Amino acid sequence: MEKPLLLLFSILASGYCNELPEISTSVVILREDLRIGEYAFKIVATDPDDDPLTYKIAGTNAGFFTVEEHTGIVTIKILLDRETNDIMNIDAIVNDGVYDDVRKTIYINVEDANDNIPIFNGLPYNKEVLENTTVGFVLFTASATDSDFGQAGIVSYKIDEVVPDDKDMFSIVAATGVVTLVGNLNFTEKSPFYQIRINASDGGGELYGEEVVQSSSAIAFITVKDVPDIDPQFLNLPNNAAVEENTGVGTTVFTVRARDPDTGVNDKITFSIDKTNASDLFRIDTNTGIVSVNAEIDREELLNISATVVLKIKASETMPNVNGVIASTIGELQISIKDENDNSPEFYECEGEACMKKDNFEGNVNEHSSTGLAVANLNIKVKDLDGGENSTFNLHLDGPDKDAFRVSPTSGMGESTVQVLVKDPQAVDYEIKQIMNVQIIAVDANADFTSTATVTIHLNDTNDNFPTFEKELYKEKVFEHCENGTIVATIIATDADAFDEGKITYRLMPESIRSLFGVHEKTGTIYVTNGDTLDWEVTKSYTLTLQAFDSGNNTGTTVVEISILDINDNAPEMNRDIYEAFVQENEDFKIQIQATDRDEPKTLNSEVQYRISEESTFSSNFTIGLESGLLTNKGDLDREAIDISQNGVIQLIVIASDLGTPSRSSSAKVNISVGDANDNAPRYLDSSPYEFRVKESVKGIYVGPVHAHDADQTDFNNRIFFSITDGSFGSFIIYSEAFSKGYRGNITVDPSVELDYESNRKEYTLKVQASDLGQKSDVAEVHIIVEDVNDTPPEFPSGMILKVDENTTLPVPVDTIKGKDVDTNHSLIYELVSTKCQCNGTIGPCPEEWFIVESNGDIIANTEYVIDYEKCDVVFLTARVVDIYTEVGSNSSEGVVTINIVDINDNAPEFVFLQDFYVVVIEKVDTGTSVARAYATDRDTADNNKKTKFQVNKITFIGSEGNTTESLFLYADNFDQEDAEGRYTAYIRSQKAMDNNKRGKFMVEVEAVNGKLSTTGVVELLTVDSSFRVSLRFDRTVAEVNEALPQVRGILQSATKAMVEIFNVFSDSGNQRAEEKTILEAYFVFPNGSALDYDAVTSILNSEEVYKEFGQQLGQLGFTGISTTGNDPTGVKTEVYIMIGLMAALAIVLVVMTTSLVCIRRNYKRKLKASKAMNSAATVVIQNQKSGPVVPGTNKYTKEGANPVLNMNIDTATDLGFDEDGSSADRESLNSLDYNIDMAMAEKDNMPMMAIQEEEEEDEERSESPYIEPLGAALAQREKKRGADSPGLTFTNHSVDTTDL
Repeated sequence: MEKPLLLLFSILASGYCNELPEISTSVVILREDLRIGEYAFKIVATDPDDDPLTYKIAGTNAGFFTVEEHTGIVTIKILLDRETNDIMNIDAIVNDGVYDDVRKTIYINVEDANDNIPIFNGLPYNKEVLENTTVGFVLFTASATDSDFGQAGIVSYKIDEVVPDDKDMFSIVAATGVVTLVGNLNFTEKSPFYQIRINASDGGGELYGEEVVQSSSAIAFITVKDVPDIDPQFLNLPNNAAVEENTGVGTTVFTVRARDPDTGVNDKITFSIDKTNASDLFRIDTNTGIVSVNAEIDREELLNISATVVLKIKASETMPNVNGVIASTIGELQISIKDENDNSPEFYECEGEACMKKDNFEGNVNEHSSTGLAVANLNIKVKDLDGGENSTFNLHLDGPDKDAFRVSPTSGMGESTVQVLVKDPQAVDYEIKQIMNVQIIAVDANADFTSTATVTIHLNDTNDNFPTFEKELYKEKVFEHCENGTIVATIIATDADAFDEGKITYRLMPESIRSLFGVHEKTGTIYVTNGDTLDWEVTKSYTLTLQAFDSGNNTGTTVVEISILDINDNAPEMNRDIYEAFVQENEDFKIQIQATDRDEPKTLNSEVQYRISEESTFSSNFTIGLESGLLTNKGDLDREAIDISQNGVIQLIVIASDLGTPSRSSSAKVNISVGDANDNAPRYLDSSPYEFRVKESVKGIYVGPVHAHDADQTDFNNRIFFSITDGSFGSFIIYSEAFSKGYRGNITVDPSVELDYESNRKEYTLKVQASDLGQKSDVAEVHIIVEDVNDTPPEFPSGMILKVDENTTLPVPVDTIKGKDVDTNHSLIYELVSTKCQCNGTIGPCPEEWFIVESNGDIIANTEYVIDYEKCDVVFLTARVVDIYTEVGSNSSEGVVTINIVDINDNAPEFVFLQDFYVVVIEKVDTGTSVARAYATDRDTADNNKKTKFQVNKITFIGSEGNTTESLFLYADNFDQEDAEGRYTAYIRSQKAMDNNKRGKFMVEVEAVNGKLSTTGVVELLTVDSSFRVSLRFDRTVAEVNEALPQVRGILQSATKAMVEIFNVFSDSGNQRAEEKTILEAYFVFPNGSALDYDAVTSILNSEEVYKEFGQQLGQLGFTGISTTGNDPTGVKTEVYIMIGLMAALAIVLVVMTTSLVCIRRNYKRKLKASKAMNSAATVVIQNQKSGPVVPGTNKYTKEGANPVLNMNIDTATDLGFDEDGSSADRESLNSLDYNIDMAMAEKDNMPMMAIQEEEEEDEERSESPYIEPLGAALAQREKKRGADSPGLTFTNHSVDTTDL
């Protein structure tokens, strides 16, 4: 008894002596800036048995990496991007050569690198802002996002440039991008718009091992909108005008011009007289500014204001300004009233400065007074209120005693003191007449105006002899402003009395005259006492009485009339010191210059002539009337001819000179503001074409500048904007900036573009347009030459496929690798990187190096080995082409040369993958419905040797009770072409509808035929019959249920963890109630072929947990319950009892087999086979298995909740055979459901299921042992003995377990 026990122990121990490898790598952290080919990480795995391990990776993200098969070192194949996928996972697959693959999911945390530039959002930034916007106003917010993480994703902002150059006008908050106005805008004086270049930079971070700050820029356009915030401006005020008195009402005197300096508003200007020193004389037209006569003008009434009317003229805008008031300004217009001779001379009696108009005077004189003696006590003045020549008058006497007297002076101008002098002393005799009367007649010299004054003269009685003068009237002359003491004349008197000889003394009368003139008492010499006071412009003549006294104090008189001679002592006086005027360039200009000279009219001293000083730079552009003083321009005025520092102002000096000797002159400045008109187009400063060279591959690189100048002088008219109108192809941008000579257009490569010399575009010819705001423009041609940089890796020839006959041994080149390098300067060498071979359909390291790559690219067969097709049929030779002259970037590229080993046609088709079984809902099968699919490949290479056709040879139905029948109702629908995996395919379709009540499986024998060679395999179809159809009731219409079908399906699948196959939706016609009811018939199917019946569905949906989670949702969709119609729950329960019985029977068989193994002795050979079988059982890996190894051939499925009758291998049955690419009939299969979703059973479910996989995924590797039955294990051992080169012509279906049956 001891030996059998020891034998059993050794068998069990040997089954567990080899353990599975274990993968310890779980989480990997990688930076996203790893370059292609760089080391990423290493899959760390250990094998307790120290078996050599091979490594592979799989999964959705496996394409990003390459794993070295023997070391587990993983390198980068495709660049990582954290912003797209920051958490990745791949399946690491390790195999020790004994067991099937061991898998483990490795989670890869992709760390950020600063590889993204900030991207501006919401472009363009265009903002219109009023010019009176207050400082601190937020204009807009620049927003940029950076996809990077942490500091590298934090964006800060700054202003790089403002055009026009006024960086103090705007500010930006670095953290938020809020752009604020920090300076005062001014549409007129500064700029109507601004261009702001905003820079967005991230916080910096590591990229390729260096600290990098990424940045980008955007341009914001700020348009300043003019607002009415400046008062109107006069263009020709202050100014002077003149008008003659008595001018008719309505006569135009002057036209006032004003403008609104808010040029962007240009409001209408209205005019009014705000204030005047002579009301109602003038009026102004509100709209035109024409000042005209409003009432009759009398100059003499305005002498109190010097005959000059001052008008304060108000210019007002029409619309309210920004402060809500009507803006206005006031200018002054002085109107001189020119005299007209319309007044007669008048007589006045004056006491000091006070004068009273009077026409009767009284005076007295001694009888027999000497000739020329003035009548005493007469203070008579004659005044003519007219001015200048119009005030000249003549005097003469009339009346009864006119012959006894005479009047002095006989003429005057303006005003004059009048004396009545004794003419005939004898006629003046007291004894004859005591009172004498004369009339003084004043006659206007230039008109028929006269005035008369009566003088009553009372005679005084006197003694007889008096001193006498030779003449009654002496006329003398003296120059004004002569020196004191200047002798005017010496006048002596004689006295008949001898004793008075030499005793005569002289005295001047009246006393007031003595402040101007004096007389030597003894000699009679008259001289000037105050020459400074003598002023022709004030008084033109003086009449004085020279008295001579004898010793008896008798008096003799004579009249001395002293005329003041004018000297040129007054320079012409300009009416204004500075004349201001405005004129738009290219328009006519005129302004009246006026000067007056106070010297004697109609003499050379007062005659004024005008000229322009030659010191004025632009004097040649103007002319002035020599006598009129009207200043005009000779030709068009050009603002651009004015030095720009003068700001458009021409300064002239106009000189007014008299013709006296010496000539006197005065000057006035005339400031003429020449308005700038946009009459000049921009012109390039450099000769066209420009030529620049720029290196390729650098984003945003500076190319070069173009320079242009606009001769217009104001910023508004000379601002230049550059644009690329042609030839850029989206590769270049240009932005404007001012410089000392004009504007510069800086051309750069677009920051989002890299120039590529290797493309077809190595040169660019740009048309760059320079434009001003008036749409005047100039175009320059810019020639840009792209310079090559050796920055492009050489190109390995793609798709290089060679054919080499096996057994080739000649050391001559099979072919030559000819790489390409688009760089102009390159030198290529070649080197072998690695080789892989396709051996027996598996690609892996080549067992022998059959080929060598020379440095010149020649591929040579290695004579040390023999090329053998039966070992490997394809060699994938990975080679590298290297450019040893590379300057930037990678200097090499790799490629694969596929070398097909030519063989003869000696291989039969091979089933690459034939799905273990397909689940078929019988009721859904109709004529042409696809129920399965077959795949096969042929190792031969020629098309005529590999084309494979399929045919169905036999169909065996195995019922649930073990009965078998044969029929042939399926056929193979072949595809003529290979699929993407190089496989030939055929759909297995039904020729008719199937029996709804069949329970069991169909074993379909399929033959793959290639010429005379063929291979057969068996396809297993598991049936789901109509007894599993479940009817669900809804209190909704059929249309409403169909509309909600996706929701219903999803909720039911979530609740039952099974796939829901909708069979039919129809109205419950038997229900006579008012509301329509609907029946929905469906199948609840698991991937392992089992299904839920009425009881199971009812139990699940009525469970408390499912009801809480899904009950309300189903109720909202109208679900009312499950119907028993069309189902036979009893039949299902009977099958359950049968399965329980079978399970018990299988348990008994297991006990019997175990007892036999212990008790029965076998020979050594049989014991060895049993040990190997047990060892095979120990290697089986079953997902979700609770404990211990499972012996093949036993009812292991009872632990997994599978269908014991079918006894399926649920771990390999991973596809229901649904074909989404089939015809409409194909879609009747389970896998063609419109709302198919992957399902996964919860851990508590007693029927775990695999995720449904599509047929295209059948080439994925199995995770369980390929040997399910002992018979299969034994045959496998035999196959190993036969050798790997023996072709296999059979196919094993793991779903048919004969031991279980």
